[in-house]
Amino acid sequence: MTSKYYAPHGGHPDQTQLLTDRAVFTEAYAVLPKGTMRDIVTSFLPFWNASRFWVIARPMSGFAETFSHYIAEVSPGGGSERPELDQQAEAVLFVVEGSVHVTIEGVGHDMEEGGYAYLPAGCNWTLKNSGTSASRFHWIRKAYDAVDGLDAPEAFVTNERDIEPTWMPGTNEHWGTTRFVQPDDLRHDMHVTIVTFKPGGVIPFLETHVMEHGLYVLEGKAAYRLNKDWVEVEAGDYMWLRAFCPQACYSGGPGNFRYLLYKDVNRHMPLKPLK
Repeated sequence: MTSKYYAPHGGHPDQTQLLTDRAVFTEAYAVLPKGTMRDIVTSFLPFWNASRFWVIARPMSGFAETFSHYIAEVSPGGGSERPELDQQAEAVLFVVEGSVHVTIEGVGHDMEEGGYAYLPAGCNWTLKNSGTSASRFHWIRKAYDAVDGLDAPEAFVTNERDIEPTWMPGTNEHWGTTRFVQPDDLRHDMHVTIVTFKPGGVIPFLETHVMEHGLYVLEGKAAYRLNKDWVEVEAGDYMWLRAFCPQACYSGGPGNFRYLLYKDVNRHMPLKPLK
């Protein structure tokens, strides 16, 4: 399955641009359209050189509670020898433009578009753009919830083109998920997958569940139901859904609708306030 992933490039609109856009922030969900990802809203991080980041989700009251989600832009020669400062943070990298060289525990990996890396909490990793053009990738981070008696998952690097989607039964291969981790592997407490809808594909009921979601649209467009509202989304848009926010989807075409999906999984619900 071929795909052209959308990646933000920043810039700044001129003075003729309309003020209105599709940005929405509610108690149940948020939509950050691609037009919000401009130069003026980028962040810089310690020990990263020639790099900038769009922070599109972060743990905070009333918004994302379990994860953070960055889109990184690393210029040629840029990167970091000390990218992660939190020893409890696990991460997924997903490359959408250009290429990067990632070293994990001393082993190097060249990652190009579609490249996916899982980085367990506490692992030693570095990243560099050794190419001649900017690289752009998603960096999703979560505090790993270790369980006594379960081994920690190991690092791995792959590419989505090497993984066949798992098609939902009864959908005639119109709704499928590219899974990088087996759902019953309880070592993992988060899943980052790619969901694909072919034209006409739908989520035919209002999904309402305990998992929090972050969805970045990689390709195409669709009508998405979020709580009580239908919103139109397209490549480059980001959606955050809190736990139990009802959701559904209709992909009207003309091409595939695909998004990178985060959700928290495989752990008991805490019954006491977190300290």
